[in-house]
Amino acid sequence: MSGGDALAQTVALIEAAPESANALTLYALVNTLEFERAGWLFKLTKLKDMGADARGLAYALMEHAVQQGVGDADWQQAKARMDRAVRGV
Repeated sequence: MSGGDALAQTVALIEAAPESANALTLYALVNTLEFERAGWLFKLTKLKDMGADARGLAYALMEHAVQQGVGDADWQQAKARMDRAVRGV
């Protein structure tokens, strides 16, 4: 799965059910990936709480961060949509 696909699917999952465990865990991961200098401190045991599809998205987002980085225009747009969904704006 490409990084762009992972972002799009993550946005869709979060917008569909922003209060679900999968959505909140993916949202936490996305926020964590923006802080590479802090060591990307994400509690990997949280992956056990996710369904296989959501876990696949998490892996794809991590791969995207490693291969392409974060913070480009697509990332920022996706993150803004996730922020609005989770905050109920």
